[in-house]
Amino acid sequence: MAEKDTQQAAIVPSVNSSEHVVAPDVAVSFLKSTMPFRELDDDALRDLAQHCKIDFYPKGTRLLTFNESEITHLYLIQRGGVRAFITDDDGDIVLKDYRGVGSNIGALGIIRETRANLNIETIEDTFCYLIPRDVFKELVRNDSAISHYYLKSFSDNVVATAYTELRKNKLTRRSTDELLLFSTKAGELSKPLFSVSATTSIQESGAIMARQGIGSLLVYVDEDPGSMIGIITDTDFRSKVIAEGRDIREPVSSIMSSPLKSVPSEMLCFDVLLKMMTTSIHHLGVEQGGRVTGVITTHDIMVQQGNSPYYLFKEIASQNEFEGLYLLSEKVSGLVRNIINEGGKSGDIARMIALINERILAQILVLIHRQLGPAPVKYSWLMFGSEGRNEQTFKTDQDNGIVYEEPGSEQREEVEKYFRVFGEQATYHLLKCGYPSCRDNVMASNPKWCQSISSWKDQYSWWIEKADQQEQLGASIFFDFRHGHGTEQLAVDLRDHVITSCRGDNTIIKNLGRSFLSHQAPLSFFQKFIVEQNGDHRDKLDIKLRGLAPFVDFARILSLKYGIRQTNTLTRLKRLSAKKKVDREFYLEMLDAYELQLQLRVIHQLSQIEEAKEPDDYIYPEELSDLEKRMLKDGFGVIAKMQSLMRTELRGS
Repeated sequence: MAEKDTQQAAIVPSVNSSEHVVAPDVAVSFLKSTMPFRELDDDALRDLAQHCKIDFYPKGTRLLTFNESEITHLYLIQRGGVRAFITDDDGDIVLKDYRGVGSNIGALGIIRETRANLNIETIEDTFCYLIPRDVFKELVRNDSAISHYYLKSFSDNVVATAYTELRKNKLTRRSTDELLLFSTKAGELSKPLFSVSATTSIQESGAIMARQGIGSLLVYVDEDPGSMIGIITDTDFRSKVIAEGRDIREPVSSIMSSPLKSVPSEMLCFDVLLKMMTTSIHHLGVEQGGRVTGVITTHDIMVQQGNSPYYLFKEIASQNEFEGLYLLSEKVSGLVRNIINEGGKSGDIARMIALINERILAQILVLIHRQLGPAPVKYSWLMFGSEGRNEQTFKTDQDNGIVYEEPGSEQREEVEKYFRVFGEQATYHLLKCGYPSCRDNVMASNPKWCQSISSWKDQYSWWIEKADQQEQLGASIFFDFRHGHGTEQLAVDLRDHVITSCRGDNTIIKNLGRSFLSHQAPLSFFQKFIVEQNGDHRDKLDIKLRGLAPFVDFARILSLKYGIRQTNTLTRLKRLSAKKKVDREFYLEMLDAYELQLQLRVIHQLSQIEEAKEPDDYIYPEELSDLEKRMLKDGFGVIAKMQSLMRTELRGS
């Protein structure tokens, strides 16, 4: 109360406006807590504070109107919040984002000297500090920290706008669902916390759940009621109490699942859903400030979402017939459309496609084991190329293999026969699910790629130490392998061998690096796109080969050199940045360029599928919007920077 009274006393109405003059000390205090103004020195802060005023806007006030409002001030939100949005051709609202305390409104329009580029409307009673347009422009001109901050902010906004254009221009929206997965956080969907002591009886715990109408209870120890050590659900009562005839007087700790798995309250629902799908856990604690404050379930997300990827995931896992899997695989394109409409970027899309593909693969292998019996030795199903990198788009070619533990001499023939049949059946059923056979026969049905751990290690040693440059280039996709099903430790042992071998000999690094430097970015001297000149794809650009492949190659080569275990291109680039092998600003440039091109590829292929065409990687640059062309050219420009860094790396080698 005292703080509120002090602030009100420091506000004095101006003569001819609803705006109020603010005591300089109060304005300085706020500016010191707000980016980027807190970077200013004390004198500059006090000078800026002299020009600040404050105004109040009731809930529902339209501050700016798209393409109409002149922007006379920079607005800094001191209390409350606004939504920024535009409307589409049908007059429907397309939500851009919400802005809260400390956020600014109008900076882009002031700097570019344009009218408002968004509609801005208050969503609650809101106070804003107002900085006159000329004062703000002078500050941007004269202070590098301020100008750099807004330049970076606008760059990020341009990327986001490009994604929006891709969604709007290339796809016809079929859903009016709210953007839940990428706009709602776990804390917003979590249910109130209901908990019991670990010593509470099973009977009493069940009575509490029935009385409250809930499906789960968190469990804590008596000494610390705020520390949750486990969870019980309806399923526990069915499978552990009723099915096992357990004494209901036992403590609830005897049936709880522990430790409790949790997610931060700030985690997006999409990432929460991914965690639930990969761990098969349907109830997660929601953490805030290091303490569990609520619970979120798959049901919570599915009810809000309506058409959730989790439904497809569950359907696949419950299939007991191959024919059922063939039909379910056809639903992936619809699922991707929903994720794009939700606002998902290419990295999110690729992760979800990979997760669904892995579930289909796993269920195929489970059904084959039911027919053939269990494998005679442990094995790991390996995925290579885009599958190994978690970068599949729509039904990319199969690139897979099998590594199995070393069999005894008397067992070798039996093992080889089992995995030969196993590999043939698996690749056949994957083909029936819509995953085309590899043109180079890099598949588990090929005995060359279905080998023991020692044979695989010998093969990698040959590629790394003795193969010529052409053979090494052909083998590059094998260095993107990851475990898909079975015993993961075999894939880990193979990765250890590759990392040790590559660090010990730089021949393969040099050869792959020289090949990378030989490829030209698809831009002419006059910044025109270099397209196909003849054939079926005349005047088109191969976005995969010309645009995405250089990023994949660059990340792979440096990851092999510096012992990075991850295979996903974006993760590799992030690890290279963390290891200080690439500058952080350059990493962010590569990230934006790669994601935009991958997004362009995904949406292009989805449009083809919905037009009953075979998806490919060839796009017409002339069909892109001006913004998309600009972003694509900027992305291709990053390739030259990557090549410059590679030259430095090769000189170092």
